[in-house]
Amino acid sequence: MPQLTPVDYAVPFFILLILIEVAWARRRAPASYEARDTLSSLAMGLGSTVAGALAAGLITAAAFTLYQFRLVDIGWAWWAWIACFVLDDFNYYWAHRTGHRVRWFWASHVNHHSSQHYNLSTALRQTWTGFPALSFLFRIWPVLIGFHPGMIATVGAVNLVYQFWIHTEAVRRMPRWFEAVMNTPSHHRVHHAVNPVYLDRNYAGVFIVWDRLFGSFQPEIDGVRIHYGIIRQLGSFNLFHTAFHEWIAMASDVRRAPWRAKLGYLVREPGWTHDNSRDTSDTIRARWQAMQGPGVDS
Repeated sequence: MPQLTPVDYAVPFFILLILIEVAWARRRAPASYEARDTLSSLAMGLGSTVAGALAAGLITAAAFTLYQFRLVDIGWAWWAWIACFVLDDFNYYWAHRTGHRVRWFWASHVNHHSSQHYNLSTALRQTWTGFPALSFLFRIWPVLIGFHPGMIATVGAVNLVYQFWIHTEAVRRMPRWFEAVMNTPSHHRVHHAVNPVYLDRNYAGVFIVWDRLFGSFQPEIDGVRIHYGIIRQLGSFNLFHTAFHEWIAMASDVRRAPWRAKLGYLVREPGWTHDNSRDTSDTIRARWQAMQGPGVDS
């Protein structure tokens, strides 16, 4: 019988919290939930669980294969758990940032951003294609240092569980000290926004300090209405379109591009074209800044 993970134990609490938020939304923010959108998010989450289960054995085998070449045996001491958790969150930051800045990885990650609503069900809208995208490589390399694959898998699951609660509009701000160190609903709303000032900001998983350190932090601006989703909205609740639309679009671009530009459609930022016929997040932000005038804080 497969061993349960922290995510498995958390699922009943996820469902309970979604039901509580639905009740809150009916009275305070009825536009927060839309039935077809919520069903899409839940179905994407179910599909992601199935895809993850199918790939788990291969990822585990890869991790244990690399573990044979570890530098040291770190073991299971309490400090090793803390170090592993912090290192994994650091790795998550760079995996997530790459997922927004390299189209190959964006093709896998984009479906998480495809909802135009922001609620706890959005947290469950996860990728079906993380394994073929090779995203797991960002997270398993610490086995080469000496962290056990089981420890890395456990802290990664705890990281994922933490991120569930930040997908909500029901919580406005946490205490200032908490907002300074931890990822919060306010910080993550920014991340899911398509407003030019917010594009490609706040990649953190648990600790927002990574964004502060590496220049990608943007606070939520009071009074600015957030628009959620992606630059080119899906316009459909079809699950297969949600899961695979960017892979299909990327393959089409590679097929039609001149040979000198084909690789760019895989490794450049989303929206990049060899003829500058589309916008990237950088060009959208730059145009917005120019319209705002000098001295605008992006």
